[in-house]
Amino acid sequence: MPDEEVPVLIVGGSLVGLTTAMLLGHHGVPSLSVERHAGTAIHPRAGHFQLRTMEVFRQLGLEDPVRAKSLEMYSPKGGIVAVESLAGRELATYVEELNEGVEGFSPTRRVFINQDVLEPLLRERAVELGATVRNRTEAVALEQDDDGVTVTLRELDSGDERQVRARYVVAADGNRSPMRGRLGIGMRGYGQLSRSITIYFRADCAELLRDRNQGVFYVHNPQLRGFFRLDRTGGNGFLVINTVGEDVTQDSAIDVQSGLTEERALEYLSTAIGTDMPMEIVHVANWQAEANWAERLREGRVFLAGDAAHVVPPNGGFGGNTGVQDALNLAWKLAAVITGDAGPHLLDSYEAERLPLSRLTVQQAYTRYATRVVPERGTEGVEPPIPDIELEIGLVMRSEAILSEDGDDSVLHLPPPALDGRPGTRAPHVMLTGGRSTLDLFGSQFVVLRPGGDAVDDWAPPGVSSHVIDAEPFAEAYGLSASGATLIRPDGVVAWRARGPAGRDELARALATALALSPESARTAHVTGH
Repeated sequence: MPDEEVPVLIVGGSLVGLTTAMLLGHHGVPSLSVERHAGTAIHPRAGHFQLRTMEVFRQLGLEDPVRAKSLEMYSPKGGIVAVESLAGRELATYVEELNEGVEGFSPTRRVFINQDVLEPLLRERAVELGATVRNRTEAVALEQDDDGVTVTLRELDSGDERQVRARYVVAADGNRSPMRGRLGIGMRGYGQLSRSITIYFRADCAELLRDRNQGVFYVHNPQLRGFFRLDRTGGNGFLVINTVGEDVTQDSAIDVQSGLTEERALEYLSTAIGTDMPMEIVHVANWQAEANWAERLREGRVFLAGDAAHVVPPNGGFGGNTGVQDALNLAWKLAAVITGDAGPHLLDSYEAERLPLSRLTVQQAYTRYATRVVPERGTEGVEPPIPDIELEIGLVMRSEAILSEDGDDSVLHLPPPALDGRPGTRAPHVMLTGGRSTLDLFGSQFVVLRPGGDAVDDWAPPGVSSHVIDAEPFAEAYGLSASGATLIRPDGVVAWRARGPAGRDELARALATALALSPESARTAHVTGH
């Protein structure tokens, strides 16, 4: 007999594991998250959080505290530029301002915030919503059967082992993912790009940042290539180094770790700053820059998420953000199946919807690494760059749980204005009265929206929220006629759309498809109405 039973066990208690725990709790499903480290992140790590991630935090009541913490550390208008050194001349501008061009697309904004500051906020909210988080605990074995997964957990301090029985397991245990290895899931992609380092340091760089739009500074000089991120005081930050030496075509150039000493790390830091000043190295972290994706995202009742599912170089800031989108897609589906609101085949749609987008994101992160850091190594396998905004809120998903329209092709991304509320995409943001967004209507249950006509309540099933939207831009943004309707999933994705007149039976069929249920079951289901 197992020592404990839980609906969902999450292996990994960092950014993606905690986000999954929050979202499961939001949908009324408790979870147990186990993390081998003693607490939340102790270093900044991920720091650029995109629109879709901030929309998730908004849904969970975290937008304001996250933004407040961000403003304590970083300018809200920071950009991304390339420099010879902090003291040297600017070479290129990649992003003029962090939120340039996002006006009108979202009720929120992108932010810079360090992962070590963000994770405690996520953990606190996850626990408030019913999650349990245990540190210094790792999963050492698992066995699956038709009804669940038995996982052996080891407490690292005592060595004691116990067995937990879960209906489902989410493996969010990082890029080296022992869980992925146990499942026999391989990786594809570009392989290892470099043996990089991150130098966390203190130095008074305020004068060097005085006239600059502070954000991310790529450094390109004959000695090294990488990037800085510093807080708004200019006194604390980190330097990522991807290559050393002038000829980056040599394999030795991408091995920054070999022979590294504290003295050499100080030399690298001084070179990147570009002028002599007192400086203190707090920590040096070794890591491998990779660009790979998992061959599949599921094995039985175990699902991969975050870095376990896709590993990207930091260029573009896609790593943590892509993991949050994994959690957003998976959590409501697990909750709906566990509560009986959806059929088990709904979980097949996680891989169908997320795997092509994982591959796309890895390719785009590699494009940014190859063109911004090591263009001399050639452009073989480098895909044309896609604008960030399309990778944030312009992605297109397909699965049997989405009723695609005639004429839909294999496109995976579009500019947000071109999405037109099509099924498989994030429902558009339209401002409503009182300063709310249409996005604020989503997150807890399925939602039917109509631009006018008869009240939807007459034919919406129990547990499906219904709204008539009078805002003038709504019908155009969602691609609806005056008599049309659209069905939005709890993750804010359009599941179905009737451009013209639609009735109870058509909605029932759409809801059944979206939940992997029979139409009769969908008519009476109380759909994740928490």
